[in-house]
Amino acid sequence: MEKQKIIIVDDEEGMLDVCQETLEELDNVEVETYQSSLDAVERLKTDSVDLLVTDINMPGLNGVDLLRTACQLDPNVQVLLMTGFPSVDTAVQALRLGASDYLTKPFHPDELLEIARRLLRDLRLRLEHKLLARHLGRDYMFGEMVGVCSKMLTIFGLIDQVASSDAPVLVTGETGTGKELVARAIHKRSPQAKSRFVPVDCGAMPESLMESEFFGHEKGSFTGANERTIGLLEYADRGTLFLDEVAELPLQLQAKLLRALQEGSFRRVGGKAEIGVKIRVLAASNRNLEAMVEAGDFREDLYYRLNVVNLHLPPLRERDGDIPLLVSHFLSCMASDSRRRVLEMEKDALEVLLHHSWPGNVRQLQNVLKRAVALVKSETITLGDLPEAIVLGSLSSPSSPTGFFQERSKCIEVFESKYLHELLQFCAGNVAQAAQRAGLPRGTLYRLFRRNGLDPKDFRN
Repeated sequence: MEKQKIIIVDDEEGMLDVCQETLEELDNVEVETYQSSLDAVERLKTDSVDLLVTDINMPGLNGVDLLRTACQLDPNVQVLLMTGFPSVDTAVQALRLGASDYLTKPFHPDELLEIARRLLRDLRLRLEHKLLARHLGRDYMFGEMVGVCSKMLTIFGLIDQVASSDAPVLVTGETGTGKELVARAIHKRSPQAKSRFVPVDCGAMPESLMESEFFGHEKGSFTGANERTIGLLEYADRGTLFLDEVAELPLQLQAKLLRALQEGSFRRVGGKAEIGVKIRVLAASNRNLEAMVEAGDFREDLYYRLNVVNLHLPPLRERDGDIPLLVSHFLSCMASDSRRRVLEMEKDALEVLLHHSWPGNVRQLQNVLKRAVALVKSETITLGDLPEAIVLGSLSSPSSPTGFFQERSKCIEVFESKYLHELLQFCAGNVAQAAQRAGLPRGTLYRLFRRNGLDPKDFRN
């Protein structure tokens, strides 16, 4: 792998030595130092650099001007600014110009090391995302799933292994991780691929109708049974039956289902004849079935019958590098379906998506993007096109690893209060004008005002 290049610029020789010694502890990097910002500019003109670490207050070309020049020469460069004279205004200006993070002197070497490691990692992921976006295709897709992280590649390999057998598979994972997509991928690669794939949402079926839905019924077997009806097991014969949210099945039905799977036959409700079926059973649950077995809420014998092979899907927050790929994939599909030309996502908007916790996982990400595509007025999705709950949640997250958000969390009270107060003064309490000037949705701005105890009415007249 090519070494990542770091340039350090500071007019103090001692600071250069400390930074160089610290950053050379990183793996696979080349570190260069410059006491003159003008010399650094000449260096930037000759070759690309991955990370620029620069002081702000320097003779000649200061750090902010160097930042502006570096970003013009290479939009991909990560820039870490250092200063012994911190101020909110300087930080905001630098971050708006494209700085990746902001470090106040004096600092501990470990702090510099941690930030530099993160910025280099983020750059690598961003460049990989651009490459994948250009070449997105079957190399990065498995069935209807998209992913390149190690956990998903392991899942893809296991699907290939188990698909050719008749072994039951239990797919586990949080809501929205794609359990049904895994089941469909198994079916499409199985000997049953030419037969039916029958998905059953066990949590959406009324308990009073479950037995009839699964096993069918004979005419006259209960009030309203005016004709013979086949059930889902009979319909899935020779194919694949997918029991989604299998934990929602009542215990009585669990017993009947277990017998049908063990014997390969069952009776319709009100019927006497045994009906033979041959079915590949796949099941999924977002609940802990082992704990339910311990509590007596799920039959142990059915659990072991279904859990011959277990595939556990990782949550989206643990799929390193997959969010940019998923964003590119979904935007491409949605633009095609809706005939809307949405080509890209603004850097700030993508940063919000990268550092959101995604409790609803891939499904939630897909729905957020659907909303953005429906609302966007140009070819680029911006922060204003994202739900304010997603934006506010990411902006105020103290654990966010992004430089801007980390710095903002350190001085959030000072930053918000000062900025919003001056914004309302400038706009004379006009919230619509303030929202346009701040580049934020009006609803988001109202929440920020309330959080900081500001009332637009106080700034009118």
